[in-house]
Amino acid sequence: MTDDASAAQRPETINRLRRSVLPALAMLAGMQLDVFTPLKDGPLSAEGLAATLGVESEKLAPLLYTLVTTGLLETRDGVFANSAEADRFLVRGAPDYLDGQRERFAEHWHAVLQTAETIRTGTPQAKHDFASMGETELEAFFRRSHPGTLAAGRELAARFDLSSRRALLDVAGGSGGLSISLCRACPRLRATVADLPGVTPITRRFVAEAGAADRIEIVEADLLAKPPQGSYDMAVLMSFVQILAPDDARRAVANVGRVVEPGGAIHIIGNGVIDDSRISPPENVAHGLVFLNFYDDGRAYTEGEYREILAAGGFVGVERMRLDSGLNVVSARKPG
Repeated sequence: MTDDASAAQRPETINRLRRSVLPALAMLAGMQLDVFTPLKDGPLSAEGLAATLGVESEKLAPLLYTLVTTGLLETRDGVFANSAEADRFLVRGAPDYLDGQRERFAEHWHAVLQTAETIRTGTPQAKHDFASMGETELEAFFRRSHPGTLAAGRELAARFDLSSRRALLDVAGGSGGLSISLCRACPRLRATVADLPGVTPITRRFVAEAGAADRIEIVEADLLAKPPQGSYDMAVLMSFVQILAPDDARRAVANVGRVVEPGGAIHIIGNGVIDDSRISPPENVAHGLVFLNFYDDGRAYTEGEYREILAAGGFVGVERMRLDSGLNVVSARKPG
């Protein structure tokens, strides 16, 4: 038997995928226990760290050694220390702390575990219905996503020249995090966050907490029904098109196009952008399963589909880029 034939009889791909799950779940457990924050001041033994966290050291130690194998912790002489990456992103209170991400990871992974049942029943098993969610549930959702929208706004401002922009439409802006960051980065910019009636009171709280109420207006709008009021030289749609069926996506983008001024820009942001082959980038293809389990018509759209949706909305000059955070941006402009 040849080496190739012998290898083909071993479940290499299956074993690789099986092994890749457990380290990710170990990272999530470490984030949920806040293992990394006490280590910001220096290494600790398993016993010392367990005492700080209020858990049993014998139970904690296997997790710590697993986190060493992931590269998030280091160990020497019986003590554990953060890696440089863990110190930067997983320590509570650090400037780049991934606040809210542990809840987001847990929510996404729990949803994907239900993929078979979603497909079997034709109904998303971890459904998000913003129109029917109660205020407490909605606020909890946006608390989880708010740090990510703030970060996306900062990165958008760093990657694009927005100095000439004056009026921003933030479509389905949720917490308003994107608008908050863009207004902070662009002192002359004013923003309007348009969202459903059940969401806007929550948006107002986030905007007030940020001290940005003087520059960010919050309005009730259903982009599938009609265009929002006003005129804008830039529109952003973050994690919005990906929750819509194709006809609804065309209708929403067309309604946005009606209020974007000639020469204005549109930026569609999110994880739901894949190549026309539908098999890359792999992380975005896989993220389509999150949309599948969250929304009735959720999906990852191909670049070609975005081009068609934007063209139908009156936009030209479509470009696509990947941000450092992993988010994709599909941008276009209104002729004129």
